[in-house]
This record gives sequence, structure tokens and C-alpha cells, in this order.
Amino acid sequence: MATRTDAVQVDVRLDRASPVPLYHQLAQAIESAIESGALQPGDRLENELSLTQRLGLARPTARQAIQELVRKGLLVRRRGLGTQVVRPAIHRDVRLSSLHDDLTASGRVPETTVLAHENCTPATAGVPALTEMLAPDEPLQRVQRLRSADGEPLAIMTNFLPVRFELGDGKLAGRGLYTLLREQGAQIAIAHQTIGARLAEPDEAVLLGQAPPLACVTAELVVYDDAGELVEVGRHLYRSDRYTVQTSLVV
Repeated sequence: MATRTDAVQVDVRLDRASPVPLYHQLAQAIESAIESGALQPGDRLENELSLTQRLGLARPTARQAIQELVRKGLLVRRRGLGTQVVRPAIHRDVRLSSLHDDLTASGRVPETTVLAHENCTPATAGVPALTEMLAPDEPLQRVQRLRSADGEPLAIMTNFLPVRFELGDGKLAGRGLYTLLREQGAQIAIAHQTIGARLAEPDEAVLLGQAPPLACVTAELVVYDDAGELVEVGRHLYRSDRYTVQTSLVV
């Protein structure tokens, strides 16, 4: 759907007798319009002055509603363009799952481009986790993919796996990695994950469709089967404006 250039007005019904604050009612109405598709990514929302005049609100009320949605990652303020709808970030729980499957489950359309698929060894991979666990000449395969959501680049995913797994580029482009591994008998039992952050290299930023400097979330995974054998080591790079990791803490 093409982005509309004119500011879009949202149908808002405020209940002034409700105990729910007016700013929150307004924020909910705008969020509902985004969820229903009435507001599309890239659409420009009417400005605060227009909202206050049309709905009979104080300007701080409209500003607070918009700021709430900015904090949730649904709107962004752009100088010279006003307030625009953005694509929602991908929120993932801390569990071992394929990004491909998580995107599908959340209603997004995943796309994968295989950037590289080649043989290597721990000695040539440049990954400390591999050299600590395997012999220097252990044969491995290195797979690098660009994962997109609804046509927008999201992540660069690099995985190192034993050569016993048969991973054709066609299958890698169309399915989640862990689904493919389980179909070949991998009994995945445990994974260790380290989350970090860094700036993308210039070539990485180009692949992710952004201009450097580009802040990214990093994840390094070491995955084992039920016999304690290595299944894969993954090094993933995600756009920080489109990806978050969620955890639950026990108090």
C-alpha cells in the first residue's frame, strides 16, 4: 500500500465521564487505527494543534498521547515531516526459536536472502567459541543470511554448523533453521545466548538498508543437542530500531 502524503485523521471517540485519562483514550484510538490498518507505516498523523482543535483537548493532552506511542515504538517524530507511523519492532521472548517462525507467528511475512554458504574450520572462522570446543581442522559450514520482515531488512544472521547437516540454499531461504535441523534428527536440548550491542560496519548497514552509523543489537548463541554435541554457533546482528528482546524477572 502506498504511503499517503497528506496528514491522516483518526476516528476518535472520547468518553469524558470515563475514569480513563483523555490522553490514554486518544493514544488507544490511534494505536487501534494502526493495528487495524487504518494508519499504515509511513502515514503522517495530523499535528497536535489539529487534534486539540478537532477533539476539544488541551495541547499537553495530545502531546502526552503521542509521546506514549513514540515510547512504544509505533510513532516517530521527524523534523520537517511531523509525526509518522513506523513499522512495529519485533519483540522476542528469551527462548530458542527461529526468527523466521517468530515473524510468521506474529503475522509478519519473512523473507530470506542467502548471502554466503561455504566450508570453513574453527581455525578460519574467527569465532572464539568454536576454537574452544572443536579441533582447529574440524570441518564446518558457514551460512550467512539476510532476514527481512514485510520487505524491510531486519537482521544479518551468520551460523556455523557441522557438515553433517544438509542445508540447501533453497531450504534456507524458505524455512527456519531449527525446523530444518530437527527434521534431520537434531535433538536440540540447550542453548547459551549472549546479548550485546554495537555499530554496524558500513557494508552491514548497506545490507540492512540504513545509513551508518547504525546501532544494532547483537546475539551470539551456542546450541547443543541432548548428547552434548554442538549443533550450531550463531552470530546475529539486528537493527535496534526494529528488534527488542523480552525477559521475565522473578522477584
